[in-house]
Amino acid sequence: MPSRTLLPDKLFYKIGEVADLVGVKPHVLRYWESEFPSLRPMKTRGAHRVYKKRDVELAMLIRRLLHDEGYTTPGAKKRIRELGHDRAESDEGRGASREVVLRGELLGLREELQRLLVQLDAIVATPASARLPSSVTVHSATPLAAAPGTAQTSSPVVVAAARGDLPNKR
Repeated sequence: MPSRTLLPDKLFYKIGEVADLVGVKPHVLRYWESEFPSLRPMKTRGAHRVYKKRDVELAMLIRRLLHDEGYTTPGAKKRIRELGHDRAESDEGRGASREVVLRGELLGLREELQRLLVQLDAIVATPASARLPSSVTVHSATPLAAAPGTAQTSSPVVVAAARGDLPNKR
């Protein structure tokens, strides 16, 4: 059976992703769900199937048994029972494990948001003059030709930008 490292590092997989990983079409996975009680992906509110790594690995095992090793469906069911992969979680256990996974994700998001909030607070607390460049260094300058009959002067905007005095337009 393929190792866990070959699977993308995700909590859940859509049926199309699983079909690509296993090497079968999505309708085959749906058929296997009816034949193998241990292959039971969760369904979202919109009735979309989401597979966990355990389900993907089981689908890979089923494919190997049926397609590569030539087992019949009843023979594959028996072999899966012998290997101990037939122990499907109860509905209660599924709900609890899903809740734990979602809670972990939410806590991770909360920590990330708190970290970002601290960074934003630090930026807001920094004076504007410290955030903007206070001077501009010009390494080389090429004078532009002045229009005939006019004197060449620096634009007030250019001077203000070089000093960092432009108003912040938001």
